[in-house]
Amino acid sequence: METRETPARTAVPHDPLALVDEVSGWLTTDAAEVDAKITGEDRDRLIDGVRKLNAESLVGDQAAFYAQQLLLARIYQMHTVLPETTTAEGSVFVSEVTRLLEEATAQVEDDWIEPGLLEQAPEEPRAYLSWLKQLARGHRVFKHPYYHEFIRNQADADDLRNYVMQESVVDGRFDDLLAMMQVGTSGRAKMEIAANFWDEMGNGDPDQVHTLLFNKIYEVFEIPPEELERSLTANALLSGDLAVMLSRYRKFYPEAVGFLGMTEWMVPDRFVQVVHAWERLGLPDIGIVYHRLHITVDSQHAAGWFHNVVLPAAESAHMRRAIARGTLWRLNSSARYLDERMPVAAA
Repeated sequence: METRETPARTAVPHDPLALVDEVSGWLTTDAAEVDAKITGEDRDRLIDGVRKLNAESLVGDQAAFYAQQLLLARIYQMHTVLPETTTAEGSVFVSEVTRLLEEATAQVEDDWIEPGLLEQAPEEPRAYLSWLKQLARGHRVFKHPYYHEFIRNQADADDLRNYVMQESVVDGRFDDLLAMMQVGTSGRAKMEIAANFWDEMGNGDPDQVHTLLFNKIYEVFEIPPEELERSLTANALLSGDLAVMLSRYRKFYPEAVGFLGMTEWMVPDRFVQVVHAWERLGLPDIGIVYHRLHITVDSQHAAGWFHNVVLPAAESAHMRRAIARGTLWRLNSSARYLDERMPVAAA
């Protein structure tokens, strides 16, 4: 399905992480102060630096790709984490940097979609839904060997520890993604997203909130918060950034429907392999409650999502195309992420 080849790496004549740290340093400054101080040549230099970062990432430079996604992830924290200090949220400069990073990220994901594939979507909603599922079943990410071979049969405790940290960018905040994406919806779609969210909230039991259960894994592996960011690979950061970008903006609502819906549809089969590995290694039961629970609930969520969110939206040609786009962004980015995990985990 994926025909795009990654170009050869090009030399980086500057330090991408220095740019990331410089821009990140302004994220805890009041927006008005940021825009008052970053002007003229300084502003041009930083904007040009972000454009250069994007250009280098586009041609396959892995250092630039990592820096690009790290900077976007740090900016998104202003919109997804309650601050303990002043932030630059609302800054015109930061908004321009964000837009440049998002546009470049979206361009790459669109480039991974096989030309003409989106135009093959059927117009009739049920035929369209069947087509979407067939896209996933025929994709190489479906039953990827990372889960079905490595995690299930070979991974040790350190491998699972690393796996959990990479997965935290989506699993660790799925409730917030649902909360963001449902804004402006109505009818069956809003009710389905609300039901999904309420399940994530433990159906009103604070001790059963799914993000709390997920965080129990951190306790088993003794993972401190400060270790999380530095452990994340570029493709893991990308997974989290795509999820936030699509959930945050109303223009990307249909892409979020495809992206998050496909995420939930693939979870049960993947988590069966994780649970098998956990039990094989004899790790504490408290750390695997989240994964056991989602084997069941995400099967139900995916079915409800397809019936109540996708089918009604599929009456619209615009929605059909955009949902398929988000679906393919998820499938393609997940495949690259899991390909990356295989050699790293097996090394």
